[in-house]
Amino acid sequence: MRFETRAIHEGQKPDPVTGSVITPVYQTSTFEQDAIGVHRGYEYSRTGNPTRAALEEAVASLEGGEYGLAFASGQAATTAVLSLLKTGDHVVAGDDLYGGTWRLFERVFKKWGLETSYADVDDANAFEKAIRPNTKLIWVESPTNPLLKIVDIENLSTVASKNQLLLVVDNTFASPYFQRPLELGADIVVHSTTKYLGGHSDIIGGALVTSRKRVHEVLKYYQNAAGSVPGPWDSWLVLRGVKTLAIRMREHEKNATFLAEFLEVHPKVSKVYYPGLPSSEYHLLARKQMSGFSGMISIELAGGLPGVERFVSRLEVFTLAESLGGVESLVCHPARMTHSSIGERERRRRGISDNLVRLSVGIENKEDLREDLERALGEV
Repeated sequence: MRFETRAIHEGQKPDPVTGSVITPVYQTSTFEQDAIGVHRGYEYSRTGNPTRAALEEAVASLEGGEYGLAFASGQAATTAVLSLLKTGDHVVAGDDLYGGTWRLFERVFKKWGLETSYADVDDANAFEKAIRPNTKLIWVESPTNPLLKIVDIENLSTVASKNQLLLVVDNTFASPYFQRPLELGADIVVHSTTKYLGGHSDIIGGALVTSRKRVHEVLKYYQNAAGSVPGPWDSWLVLRGVKTLAIRMREHEKNATFLAEFLEVHPKVSKVYYPGLPSSEYHLLARKQMSGFSGMISIELAGGLPGVERFVSRLEVFTLAESLGGVESLVCHPARMTHSSIGERERRRRGISDNLVRLSVGIENKEDLREDLERALGEV
């Protein structure tokens, strides 16, 4: 089956008891057992729930993986991956990444003895140079947050394999519709299902997909032991979102491309970060490993921080808010919102300036979005 068909049917067969076409919300904490230790596949909803299982199967299928696991948030999914490591282990991470992931590395796991080095994602040799004898894992995003850089996943998988390391790719910005890292050699794919997979800004969730049986077994054990699982209602909402993922992603990309072309020539915009633009240094690589460019754009405004403040205050269709990937358009100031946990000096070193603005382009009418941006830019 092709992607659009799998998104609607994989893991979502009609309910065998009632014939319900839509997967039911199994709103239960526990399940009757036929005898002591004899159950019908489910015993306690932290361990497993039919609604969550349907979501896990669906997301695994869309990513081309064997095993899927759903979590209560993207951060919970990230924490599960890091549970594969132990005190004294070392991680090499890309230097452009979500501030919450950096916070986990530096403020949570570092004090437990996990070391992290950051490699320049623009340097093809930086990751291999950063590997140490105690390195166990490489962590990257592609596209990255917030500078929309594209990492050569296939090349990085060769580096990871040669050094017997796990390669983990956060695929949240692309979604499995536009990119499938497992097919490029990654070992684990991470998603914040809050974003494009859910698609409607009404849930918090996360997911992991892998085809490595032993890795799945360890992660599954952690999922049950730690208990950071989504409830059945949140699982159901992501399942509903997944059904329209292909349609939504095409609209997100169409609108983002239209706006990126408009912004690229606007006198109040000094730089546009969008891999879908032919002028982008990442355009060719993105075309090679992705089937589309998704709906995220970052821009630098010519007016500095005061200009940014005037810009966001004048927007009417774009909403000032964290998160991304919903049907509505959002605007975010990374330096003071999603990446504020990273110190100012380090943010600047990584290129996250005070005049950087991140746009999550929704699926509204593209002309309304352009007019909204044009009106707000007039105040910069």
